[in-house]
Amino acid sequence: MGIEIKEILSKKILTEAKGYLDVGFTHSLNPYSGCAFSCRYCYVREMPIQKFKEIPWGEWLDIKTNAAENYRNEIMKLRQKNKPVNIFMSSVTDPYQPIERKAKITRIILEEMIDNPPDFLQIQTRSPLITRDIDLLAKLKEKCEVLVSMTVETDREDIKQLFSPYAPGITLRIKALKEIHAAGLSTQTSISPVLPFSPDFPKVLEGIVDHIWIDTLSIGDGSFGKRSERLGMPNLFEEYGLSKWYQRDLHVKVEKYFYRQMIRVSKKEAFPK
Repeated sequence: MGIEIKEILSKKILTEAKGYLDVGFTHSLNPYSGCAFSCRYCYVREMPIQKFKEIPWGEWLDIKTNAAENYRNEIMKLRQKNKPVNIFMSSVTDPYQPIERKAKITRIILEEMIDNPPDFLQIQTRSPLITRDIDLLAKLKEKCEVLVSMTVETDREDIKQLFSPYAPGITLRIKALKEIHAAGLSTQTSISPVLPFSPDFPKVLEGIVDHIWIDTLSIGDGSFGKRSERLGMPNLFEEYGLSKWYQRDLHVKVEKYFYRQMIRVSKKEAFPK
């Protein structure tokens, strides 16, 4: 799959948290626009950022080359007003796009955060590339609270291939979580959205995460499942004989498989404090 990559100058990098994130987060931060992982269930496909694009989701990516500079200027203004800064990175992209290996936009932002830290930073990714930045995350941990949240929708590679064939493999993500947790950083598994998994999934996560976040296509797409329906998810689940996994109360059933003291459920418990 080809992808059109552009370098852009963004007007802002911190966006006031609204809707889904308005439960403790104050801002979202997206180093890129677009996403090369192109997950079939991604709710961003149904948002204006994509609706007004002629290029399909997964085939374009904008690199915000001035992201770190914007961050520095914006957080300094917030600090002058004594505003709290609790950041979710990222809400409509993955901060560790494949191009991040060369562009290093996310890494440069983290370097800037060490000098001008937020109060809290949650990094949401599905890429093992985040292990490259363990050195910076360890330094940042001394300045503010940091939570690394790795999306692991399932422990089954075959299911991953059906729904997100261009995303990093599950085994690689689990390995990355182990490395990050071993480095003394707070870790979370984001089972978001819940995809069919094996009974061994809880054992896979045991000892490598501090939190387990559960989200589903019905409660986590920002429109009570309507976006997921428009994306054809009910039909896709049915096509693969997985309809029993597409239920509005799926999160209730999934909770029983994991360690209750570690679980948080969409949306009210999205902020880990």
